[in-house]
Amino acid sequence: MKPRVTTSYKLIFSIRNLLTVLLSLFTLLACQNSEQGNSLESGYLLKSVPFNKVNLEDNFWKPRLTTQAKTLVPFALDKTIPAVENLEKAAKYLKGDTTDLPFAHRFISSDLYKVMEGAALILMENPNPALEKRMDGIIDIISAAQKEDGYLYVAHITGVSKNHDQWGGGGMGDKPYSFVVHSHELYNMGHMYEGAIAYYQATGKNKWLKIAEKNAEHINQVFFVGDENYNNGKPINQAPGHEELELALAKLYRVTGKQLYLDMAKKFLDIRGKTYQPEGDGVMAPAYAQQHKPVTEQEKAVGHAVRATYLYSGMADVGALTGSKEYNPALDKIWHNLVDTKMHITGGLGAVHGIEGFGPEYVLPNKEAYNETCAAVGNVFFNYRMFLLHQDAKYMDVAEVALLNNALAGVNMEGNKFFYVNPLETDGKTPFSYGLTGRSPWFGTACCPSNIARLMPQVPGMMYAHTDDEIYVSFYAGTSTTIPLKSGEVKVNQATNYPFDENINIEVSPEKVQDFTLKLRIPSWARGQFVPGELYNYVNDLPENWTVKVNGEQQNITIDKGFAAIKRTWKPGDKVELHLPMPVRFNHAIDSVEADVNRVAITKGPLVYCAEEVDNNGLVQRFFVDEIPNQNAVNSHRFENGVLKDVVNVDIPAKAKEVNGIQETIVKLVPYYAWDNRGDESMIVWFPEKEDMVYVANGNELLGGKFKSVKASSTSDHGSLEAISNNRQPANSQDNTIPVWISEKGKAQWVEVELEEAKTIRNINVYWFAALGAELPQKWSLEVKKNGKWEPFNLYTTDSYATQRDQYNQIHPSGDLSCDGIRINIVPQNDAPVGILDVNIQYEE
Repeated sequence: MKPRVTTSYKLIFSIRNLLTVLLSLFTLLACQNSEQGNSLESGYLLKSVPFNKVNLEDNFWKPRLTTQAKTLVPFALDKTIPAVENLEKAAKYLKGDTTDLPFAHRFISSDLYKVMEGAALILMENPNPALEKRMDGIIDIISAAQKEDGYLYVAHITGVSKNHDQWGGGGMGDKPYSFVVHSHELYNMGHMYEGAIAYYQATGKNKWLKIAEKNAEHINQVFFVGDENYNNGKPINQAPGHEELELALAKLYRVTGKQLYLDMAKKFLDIRGKTYQPEGDGVMAPAYAQQHKPVTEQEKAVGHAVRATYLYSGMADVGALTGSKEYNPALDKIWHNLVDTKMHITGGLGAVHGIEGFGPEYVLPNKEAYNETCAAVGNVFFNYRMFLLHQDAKYMDVAEVALLNNALAGVNMEGNKFFYVNPLETDGKTPFSYGLTGRSPWFGTACCPSNIARLMPQVPGMMYAHTDDEIYVSFYAGTSTTIPLKSGEVKVNQATNYPFDENINIEVSPEKVQDFTLKLRIPSWARGQFVPGELYNYVNDLPENWTVKVNGEQQNITIDKGFAAIKRTWKPGDKVELHLPMPVRFNHAIDSVEADVNRVAITKGPLVYCAEEVDNNGLVQRFFVDEIPNQNAVNSHRFENGVLKDVVNVDIPAKAKEVNGIQETIVKLVPYYAWDNRGDESMIVWFPEKEDMVYVANGNELLGGKFKSVKASSTSDHGSLEAISNNRQPANSQDNTIPVWISEKGKAQWVEVELEEAKTIRNINVYWFAALGAELPQKWSLEVKKNGKWEPFNLYTTDSYATQRDQYNQIHPSGDLSCDGIRINIVPQNDAPVGILDVNIQYEE
């Protein structure tokens, strides 16, 4: 017999059901009216057109997004399987299974979440049932790995943090939230929120979004209210050491409409530099994570470059969403400090090794440049938000340079090899990125490949923006979209092969005859300066010859904040022709940039060009440009086949210092983003202008030895200490065509290197040998010699003592380190001999 339901109870159930429906409808409408893809319209003066509302129809970006969907994202998902397995083990642990614990790691989950965000963004445009099923499976694992109270951090849930350095730059603390400055607990969650939001918007499935919300509410309780299970019940009230959560919370607010998340984002911003300031040097310096001052008082870009750009992006978002202008003065000063003193011509940020960040003003080295790919991604995000905030094209000019040069260089043309570090010069022999002389399929710290996975699908969403009666064309590419103005929708079709094509043809078709203003960005590079700021200027003055035509008639237009504004009554089918001449330009840096004094860089349109050894029959460091050629002496061509097919290359006259003297020659250049797709060889962006700045290499050997002396615990009959000091480049870990040091059998081995004098260390690289009976070591570590005494080597926060084959295994000190020697302590595998092909040390200049 069914229980009796009274009329009053029926009414309650009906009201409850109605409220549920209304709540679901509200959430759906909030999603539809808020950020779609990477649209940041809510709160900003400008509304961006979401990337999934922009159709790509060109030969530059469309093939890249095809590669993204077919190669990069599936490849990256496979590479992040260890992160999935760690989460799965955490889920089993929560069910009582402690037989197979995860390995200790602070941020491997964030790499997974970023790749999943990239996958979700692809799904938004290209439904893929198999990919969606794989995503759902991973989301189920994430859900199972989350504690009931919302906490989600594998190392502390399972207790494996006890097997990891708990404190210091590479630590995570001994319990949840005990070392927020470096644990990355909040950073991981920020990237999870962004992935969950993207997947919700792509599929309508909210399971992952609910996981994110549950965690956000947990963080609010622990950090700002107090939870008896954390920090003895006291609110932690500390900002994350690695920013990301702030901008992610702003996104979570947009998609859910819940004020709590925006309030949290603002609280995290406003307590930075107030409630907690680290004490120390290097990664524990107050400025490293921008904790040296309250954010409204910060005036210069300092510390870790990626953290900084994420912070500035979050400040712009929160300021826009709250309607507050309190952050704007700081953002404006920081932006000028970046473009006037701390940005490479490629748009790269964070020139200094060691802290992966900003050094002193005007310190912009070439060979030693760091320029993490993630920092270029952050540069794009920050400047795009500044554009939406100020409606000024100069921010898009910077974003474009950073995107097309440094960020795009972060992945090869095939979509399966990456750069972490982006130097502006290399000899092809000296390792510059995690022990490599070129690109890598992946990294132990894989933030850069995963960032590329999520950036590229968002690019179409940066191409158009609008107000009620203005359309802004901010990036140029073959695209079509429909833009909603107050007076009616307007279809826009753009045809161009930019950034190689000088002509942009736009067809404007309003649904009816209507008045509005079309604003076309006239880039800085077309108006007398390659990129905004005080750092770089053109050497060869040329007139501004850009033109705008409407229906075949040339327009007399003035520039307003970098945009050519065409205000008129538009009719369906109106045609606009924008011509942006792209002569080859030669650039100087201001004298304050010592690394570029008496050097010249070549650009064409928005692209920086470089010379590669593969096109120039030898080391490119032998070239110098002592006279700026006229345009008639410069030629441009397209590659007709190969991996660089359709890429425009440039020939310039120059001189070469050869064995038989100075020779007139032609140097072939490729866009910087396209280098290292055909082999790990020499490359240069800034060419010397004087003969005495050029050197000649003799094969793979450098003149003289590298070190004052080398000692070892033992050397076998097959080994030679010459390998440590001769600077010969190994082909692989089995290369026995060059000298190799091999130890005798024994439980412990060491190699000591004495320097000519005390020097400041940037990084140390060891190339392991594994042949002729020698095996890769079980583990190794370093000591450094200071004033005749050996001391432990303090390892940088994200580094580890790796034993990878076929590459240099690179480590960095955690702070400034000056020493006069190093000792490599080695534990062999099963008493087998160990071998080294080369030890390379790079120094601060």
